[in-house]
Amino acid sequence: MATHAGQLTAAVEITGLTRSFGDRTVLDAVDLRIHRGEFVALIGRSGSGKSTLLRAVAGLDDGVDGSGEVFVPRRVSLVFQDSRLLPWLRVLDNVVLGQSGSGVAARGRQVLAEVGLAGRERAWPHELSGGEQQRAALARSLVSEPELLLADEPFGALDALTRIRMHALLRTLLNVHRPAVLLVTHDVDEAVLLADRVLVIDEGRFALDLEIDLPGERSAQHPDFIRYREQLLESLGVTTAHPAPDANTDHEETR
Repeated sequence: MATHAGQLTAAVEITGLTRSFGDRTVLDAVDLRIHRGEFVALIGRSGSGKSTLLRAVAGLDDGVDGSGEVFVPRRVSLVFQDSRLLPWLRVLDNVVLGQSGSGVAARGRQVLAEVGLAGRERAWPHELSGGEQQRAALARSLVSEPELLLADEPFGALDALTRIRMHALLRTLLNVHRPAVLLVTHDVDEAVLLADRVLVIDEGRFALDLEIDLPGERSAQHPDFIRYREQLLESLGVTTAHPAPDANTDHEETR
């Protein structure tokens, strides 16, 4: 399980992480460091170990066979593909769920305004669109000012236009809140547009650790974007002459 360590110079320190399911090794002695404020995207084929790694960092894999050390900060938040808003709570109550202390409601209203949901505090989750529900989920993940944000395909269920808007919103929010981020995604374009580094995982190990350096406002038309995209697709075994639709590595994740 993940261990909290307040004196880390990095947001995440992973050493020799191994995870197995039966006789199959899903993570094979993985080492990883994520610096404070750094955005790391993790991509790979279905069953390559992406979600297994995320669960290990989140401390959600108790009972799984394995070894190694995982150190994370105390304030960790998660956001998933499904917003997981509780239908019997209004939006503001969902956002501040589990928070305590004075000023919690004011803090919840502040982050709702940051995600563009000012005035929707008393709405029920079913009254929100899919994109608005994910905005509320982002607000909930940021209300505690996390040092580490773990995201498991948070935009995978959204239509293309809403996903583009959510990418821009996420970049804006991260510039304000500055958590480290570990994003699991099947979308190569999304990884290059958002991340400082992109890791390709294959057969339980990192096949590529690619730093992304795009100037100014990131654009899919920039020559460096195309170069990074082709390098990642090649690492995934996808020929650039016949790229996969939407540059997705897969649409299913088994582990």
